[in-house]
Amino acid sequence: MARGTEPIEFAQILRVHPLHSCMQLTPPQKSFVAWTLIAALTGCALWLLGPVLTPFMVACVLAYALTPIVNWLDEVGRGRIPRVLAVIVVELLFIFALMGLFLLMIPILAKELPLMREQLPTVMDSVNMAAGPWLAQWGIHLSLDGASIKAFVMKYLNANVDDALGSVLASLKLGGSVAFTLIGNAILIPVALFYLLMDWSRFVDQLRALIPPRLRVASNAFLGEADGVLGQYLRGQLLVMLILAVFYSVGLFLFGLDLALPIGIFTGLAMFVPYVGFGVGLVLAIFAGLLQFTATVGIGQTALMVAIVYGGGQLLEGFFLTPRLVGERIGLHPLAVIFALLAFGQLFGFVGVLVALPVSAVLLVAIRRIKSGYLASRLYRG
Repeated sequence: MARGTEPIEFAQILRVHPLHSCMQLTPPQKSFVAWTLIAALTGCALWLLGPVLTPFMVACVLAYALTPIVNWLDEVGRGRIPRVLAVIVVELLFIFALMGLFLLMIPILAKELPLMREQLPTVMDSVNMAAGPWLAQWGIHLSLDGASIKAFVMKYLNANVDDALGSVLASLKLGGSVAFTLIGNAILIPVALFYLLMDWSRFVDQLRALIPPRLRVASNAFLGEADGVLGQYLRGQLLVMLILAVFYSVGLFLFGLDLALPIGIFTGLAMFVPYVGFGVGLVLAIFAGLLQFTATVGIGQTALMVAIVYGGGQLLEGFFLTPRLVGERIGLHPLAVIFALLAFGQLFGFVGVLVALPVSAVLLVAIRRIKSGYLASRLYRG
């Protein structure tokens, strides 16, 4: 009797075996599994090829932002200006603007290093006098030896140029791969950007041609919504940066800061990277103010300047400029913005921080559509 039942039991096991049940998936379920596997494989490939894809991602974001300018030059020239010339002009202007932003640091360093040598003991004494009694109430005894700190700083600021050059060369040898990567990206990004600007429309059309016809209506709607979000963010953020650059420069100038123009412009333009740009500009302003004002009017001038200018700048940006010029930006919660910056920075380095929010805008549109589809599905309704 037991032997006769063995084939039946084995057949029953086959019918409920996971591998057998996979063969009984409905077409929608098979499609879902296939797309899930494709997404997983794509995510793994992006993670593994992150360093290689970084310059191309940056070039794509820049091409998306600069293509309207190239197209505008084509329309203004009415065909008399070759597209290659328009691309070269736009790319050179962008490179010069980017170099100008970094060159703003030169007058800051040229001014601050001599002041540091001269004013550092005075700054330390003022900090001792201002913060010492207040910290003593909490049981913290602060005592900064200005002479020792000055000797320590002078040792490095007045170091022999040959020693400094030797240290740089040694660091390049130790981190040669990092230096090679930076140099390679600096060359590869402009080259990739040039070709993308030349054939951006053709690349986009070829990608859209790969979409199955039955999905093109939904994909066109998704791309249109993503384009609207990105366009609103990029155009609005550019206006916010320019207005804040003027605001910080004028505000610091009215307080008499010698480096008002470079620090103000740098702070405003660096706002493209949320939190990081504002933080760097704030530190530069505090440092410059302490070195300039401490010897004459004390540290109170610096505290007042920073509180009014940078506090006012945050209020202006948060309550007026952003709502009016950018709207709700890309609709990301501040915690989501911080997570996106950290995640993209971990995956793609500093350039990942630069492209974190534009890429997050596209991902946000996709998440919204997935959420709306889920809420309208039978699975959610039960």
